[in-house]
Amino acid sequence: MTKRMTFAALLAVATLGLNAQKPMTAPKGGKAISDELIGIFFEDINNCADGGLYAELIQNGSFEFSPAERDGWGPGTAWKQVRPGHSLGTLQVRMDNPIHPNNPTYMRLHTERAKEFYDYKGWKGFGLENGGYDGITVKAGAKYDFSAFFRNVDKTKQVRVVLAVPQGWGKDPKVLDEATITVSDKQWKKYGAVLTPTEDCKNAVLQLLVLNTGDLDVDMISLMPEDTYKGHGLRPDLAQALADLHPKFMRFPGGCVVHGGGDGFWDTYRWKTTIGPKETRRGLKNTWGYHQSMGLGYYEYFQFCEDLGMEPVPILPSGVSCQGTNGGWNMWPTQAQDVVPMSEMDEWVAEAIDLIEWANGDPATNKWAKMRADAGHPAPFNLKYLGIGNEEKISPEFIERFKYIYERVMKAHPEIVIVGTAGPGSHPGNPDYEAGWKLADELAMPLLDEHYYEPRDTFLTIRQYDNYPRDRKTKVYLGEYAAKDKKFIDALAEALYLLHVERNADVVAMTSYAPLFARKNGTQWNPDMIYFDNERPYLTCSYYVQQLFGQSSGQYFYGDCVQFEGDEAGVVQPQKGVRYGQSVILNVKTRKLYVKLVNATDKEKEANINLSRFKVKKTAVKTVLKGNADDENNFEKQPIAPQKETIKAEKKFDIDMEPYSMVMLEYQL
Repeated sequence: MTKRMTFAALLAVATLGLNAQKPMTAPKGGKAISDELIGIFFEDINNCADGGLYAELIQNGSFEFSPAERDGWGPGTAWKQVRPGHSLGTLQVRMDNPIHPNNPTYMRLHTERAKEFYDYKGWKGFGLENGGYDGITVKAGAKYDFSAFFRNVDKTKQVRVVLAVPQGWGKDPKVLDEATITVSDKQWKKYGAVLTPTEDCKNAVLQLLVLNTGDLDVDMISLMPEDTYKGHGLRPDLAQALADLHPKFMRFPGGCVVHGGGDGFWDTYRWKTTIGPKETRRGLKNTWGYHQSMGLGYYEYFQFCEDLGMEPVPILPSGVSCQGTNGGWNMWPTQAQDVVPMSEMDEWVAEAIDLIEWANGDPATNKWAKMRADAGHPAPFNLKYLGIGNEEKISPEFIERFKYIYERVMKAHPEIVIVGTAGPGSHPGNPDYEAGWKLADELAMPLLDEHYYEPRDTFLTIRQYDNYPRDRKTKVYLGEYAAKDKKFIDALAEALYLLHVERNADVVAMTSYAPLFARKNGTQWNPDMIYFDNERPYLTCSYYVQQLFGQSSGQYFYGDCVQFEGDEAGVVQPQKGVRYGQSVILNVKTRKLYVKLVNATDKEKEANINLSRFKVKKTAVKTVLKGNADDENNFEKQPIAPQKETIKAEKKFDIDMEPYSMVMLEYQL
């Protein structure tokens, strides 16, 4: 007979399970800190959206590339005319009666001869070919959704859609899969097919071949893998690399992308043209000199934040352009900013208020919220943070316009946490930094965004947050930072600096390394956290440092649990100029304790650890990053990666830190 548990026993087991998840009371000696300290910053730099995180495989599928974006570019960029079997035809770029005014350019395929020429028995038809981004990479058996908008001008057309492998001049491509679509509508209509390749291929092409004479209009050509991150259109391996960082927030869409670059306001990022159906979105040349399709737009950004449990931190223009406008970077410190006339600033106020309504409003009463619901998300996104401006020079013109937006947004939505900017080069003594903090103090701004990219020695020696006032109402968001190289010693310098940030996480609320992604053969800025090609991401040394800090978030910092041999008792690391350090973080929500140790010297360091105040369980997880100072993870080799093991948990023990290493110990309480 099976022995049954009594109700009391069942209740005890249930209670035990609940208690294991209940927040604990922090032992004495801890300092309350931010538990949103590690986030990510996504900017479409280094060709990392189209052909990267956004999983679309066709380049320039809407024919909107323009010579205004880059010399030599045009609607036919990334396309080639194909006419197998000696078919004949012409391509005509058209803009009359487009699908949508935001997407005005399309291609007319005029086919003169589509039948076989003489006794040619191979391929036939007239049309277009696209090779994606450095080739279309597909997997055998995976499903890929083809779609396009067609408009038939005269008689019904048969369109052959072929996923193929080129075989060289004079030879028919090898077919991976194909479909034939019948187009009869005289108005724009979306057509689709599912293609399933028969084998893996790194350099496939997509061909559209019209098999009948006459005219056919085509636009918005797409080939999207069905396997995307949580079905939301993002490349799974790149999205998973971000998920593995355990970020608490994501700042987007930039960066300098926000307010336009050296071209003034015409290429300023406007969120309203990035939502809605893809065919209604307005593509744009961005600050970094290439085209953004906006397939990855504000809806996708917010959706991705929800998928990863991150707080969205959108950044909006402030009515002042980047100081790089009109050659301003070469005119420092008297940059020539473009500014919006004050008489037109209400438009930019509406840009912010409408975004809040779109993200958080009720679809039954608000038109912007209804657009969110119509896109498939009736529930609010629960937007908490909103940034205004991105590292602009803190000029009188900027201050006037920032105040104008800030005061009106706060009046309409006092619940929103506004993020301001301290300008470029956010170190004490910089005029923009000083002016930015003066403005923040005047407005009692919740968060101020600091940026700096520096040589590794700066991160090894500067400890500026030790001196920040503790009674200030404004907290720091370190929104962009990185050491200026990709070697392991640079990552360790960043790790030491993050130990300093954790110790000061009562004044520093958030941080995000930048830039996040870089595409091989499409990189404008180095270093970056994650490099990638069509097949996989390549994780840098800095990535693994960020990952360890992201995994070890908490609400309390303890500075007196670790002492390095030779240091005075009670010394809290890291000190200025000292190339080793430690941090102990308690997460009362998950009941976990994290000990992080960094040794950026060429000598072994012994650390004495005392965790007597904590009730740790019997085992712990030890993660080690180690290597040579000049080691670098790149496309050819990946020498640095975390090594994990389960060890016996002790309360008092010594640990020998190898030269150039980082160790994290994780305990369950």
